[in-house]
Amino acid sequence: MTIDFAARRRRVRDALGDAGVDLLAVSPGDNMTYLLGYRPHPDERPCFLIIAAGGEGMLVPALNAEEVRAHVDLPMETYSDAEGPAAAFDRLAAALGIGSARTAMVEEPMRADFALLLQERLGGATLRLAAPVLAALRMRKRPEEIEALQRAAAMADEAMRVALAVVRSGMTERELARVVEEAFMSRGAQSAFAIVASGPHAAYPHHQPGSRVVQAGEPLLFDIGGGLDGYQSDITRMAFVGEPGEEYLTVHETVERAVRAALEVIRPGVEARQVDLAARSVIEEAGYGAYFTHRTGHGIGLTGHEPPYITSTNDLILDEGMAFSVEPGIYLPGRFGVRLEEIVVVTGSGCRVLSELSRDVYVVSP
Repeated sequence: MTIDFAARRRRVRDALGDAGVDLLAVSPGDNMTYLLGYRPHPDERPCFLIIAAGGEGMLVPALNAEEVRAHVDLPMETYSDAEGPAAAFDRLAAALGIGSARTAMVEEPMRADFALLLQERLGGATLRLAAPVLAALRMRKRPEEIEALQRAAAMADEAMRVALAVVRSGMTERELARVVEEAFMSRGAQSAFAIVASGPHAAYPHHQPGSRVVQAGEPLLFDIGGGLDGYQSDITRMAFVGEPGEEYLTVHETVERAVRAALEVIRPGVEARQVDLAARSVIEEAGYGAYFTHRTGHGIGLTGHEPPYITSTNDLILDEGMAFSVEPGIYLPGRFGVRLEEIVVVTGSGCRVLSELSRDVYVVSP
């Protein structure tokens, strides 16, 4: 996958100018990966990529400097543990002409002590969150990013197939989660999470797999995801040990209709909230509105959860290239839950679902 990272940084610089902001500072994490194609090891030592009208540069702890230089061709100021970062940052600020900056953007995940160092060394500059610049760029995936998301989704499909194929009563949730993790890793991906929730645990949207044994007559919720070439996957499917009863099938079919309703409204020009409301209205009309306790979706890319967020109050206008989940659910406390999840990319006339797996309940012999 070939990406022009310098072009990404130029787009950031243009956006900063349009917003009247003097500089953007990001620390090691997904935003730095997006802008550099690389991130140094993150720890308590301040490390920044600075983008400003006068240029770009990095503040890097000395112990990581040689490794960073092997990956990044940008001006760099370094400091030792004994020296501390203040003087090195001042040198970088002088080189970039930001010593008198009035407004600086910082990314939301930045450590508070890093942000306070910036504010101190910039003489009390007003700090603003970088979402209006970074999120606006990252939300609109370019073709090479969509291809990466498709490969990640195909890998998640494979991991889900492996997990569903081995389900048996008597296995524990933790054993099945380990199967998922190994399926990702054996195929060259990284396992990001594996929610395996059996029976009443499926009513916990973010259940942590434990020692509970899978039993006949119960559903199993699999919500799994992993990273491939830096881009993330996320998919949820349902299994049932034995023949599912009428109530389960009614709930499952309601969630399936909610997914389809959401998919049908996705296209450029539609507000994000309309996707949520389409799914939510199906569940409410079926009498389960009180049991759909979360938003319909979240964006996905380098980060598993990123903008756009598909909530009932988000008036963001969907645009071609946006990628996000559609994952309505119904959770009946003490009994069971059902969630079905797809990752979609907004196309010129609708949306493209990245998974090839059926959303039908996977029935397992008891």
